[in-house]
Amino acid sequence: MANDPSLSLEDFVQATPTTKRLIGLDLGTKTIGLALSDVGRGIASPMETIRRKKFTLDAEHLLKICAQQDVGGIVLGLPLNMDGTEGPRVQATRAFARNLAPKTELPITYWDERLSTAAVTRTLLEADSSRARRAEVVDKMAAAYILQGFLDRLGHMQSAATFGDGSADDGLDD
Repeated sequence: MANDPSLSLEDFVQATPTTKRLIGLDLGTKTIGLALSDVGRGIASPMETIRRKKFTLDAEHLLKICAQQDVGGIVLGLPLNMDGTEGPRVQATRAFARNLAPKTELPITYWDERLSTAAVTRTLLEADSSRARRAEVVDKMAAAYILQGFLDRLGHMQSAATFGDGSADDGLDD
């Protein structure tokens, strides 16, 4: 897509130092949920929810967190429609990335976030969370769900690279 600053998964991996954390974002119209990976990039943890004000203020807040947490790359949830098509929310996410890119050297990529909020809401309902508590944590938990999916994919890619064809050696001799 023209002027889209996001990188493919492979290019993103190449562009991010392996010693730095990744940050996941769940962009909403009123809030931005944030999640942070561990340094080993195996676990995503919910971090905080930014109440959106103006883009410049939101971007400054986000980039300040990225600097404080030694973040090496940004994973944006891409809210595709269930049939894989792009609607207005995808356009808004791409616009956010286009506007953020000139403000940072951090590489940006997208991760399909279909059903992330629904999955998190279901988990919170199963945990018997109150409506107020769900509203308070759903965005940052959705960001963690998005980032965890991305981290899991990275782990599979690294396993495939380690074992060549993607099949894991169980260490047992036949």
